Amino acid sequence: MGLYLTVLHEDLRVDLPRYLNQNLLLRLWPVLRTLASRTVRTVWEDVFPRLASRARADV
Repeated sequence: MGLYLTVLHEDLRVDLPRYLNQNLLLRLWPVLRTLASRTVRTVWEDVFPRLASRARADV
């Protein structure tokens, strides 16, 4: 999970497909979003609405 947090915070576009798996990110998002800063969480959920809907599904 630490690698995912690092990639989310650094937001290096070249790293996204190299290190992140879409299905795993969706599964981990409810936990990752609690560990990420509000800014990172907002940016990612705005750019990837499936993350936001995934977070709402777990509430």
